[in-house]
Amino acid sequence: MGLLDGLRAVLGVRAESDAKRDADPDDLFGMSTAYLTMEAELGYDSVDSGALCFAGVDSRSFREAVAEVEAILEAGREDTGTDFAVTEDDHGYHWVVLEESDPEDLITSMHFAVDTFIEHGYGSRLLAAVFGYRSNDGPAYWIYSFRRGAFYPFAPRPGRERDASAEFKLESVLDGELDVESEKDHWYPLWPSEDGRHPWE
Repeated sequence: MGLLDGLRAVLGVRAESDAKRDADPDDLFGMSTAYLTMEAELGYDSVDSGALCFAGVDSRSFREAVAEVEAILEAGREDTGTDFAVTEDDHGYHWVVLEESDPEDLITSMHFAVDTFIEHGYGSRLLAAVFGYRSNDGPAYWIYSFRRGAFYPFAPRPGRERDASAEFKLESVLDGELDVESEKDHWYPLWPSEDGRHPWE
């Protein structure tokens, strides 16, 4: 399963039946305390970046929504120094990639972007928000599925393997602090593209 398959799953070929509720951008603020727990209790440091994935629409109004997101983030960059880029991957999915050493500013910028899409009526195009961490054992990500309205851990390892023990430990420590997806079948992997990199790296 490649990145495309993972994103299709997050979007949900069965999107309507998979969806638990409407996406709530305020869910992202759960990461404001989670990053402290990740560091203090689990030994994970933030990689100082995050990403928002969305599916595009070929329409003028959608392009205007994206332009407003960029304008808001540009204004925020002047205030907080949060850097950003809007990119498209090999499969046609779009990403807002944010770089910020202050997790609070990173989360706030992500929230502004999400809220703008929702205000323009494009909340259904939001797929996932990704927050990256690293430890001596390797990388780990908290992925927020907008369709499911929940977070889940993803700990990729070389050879397209997953560190299940690391993921279960992340779940056990952060469940309650984050709304963690209870159905493991929805812990979709977001594997890197063929060049071996994730869009947010």
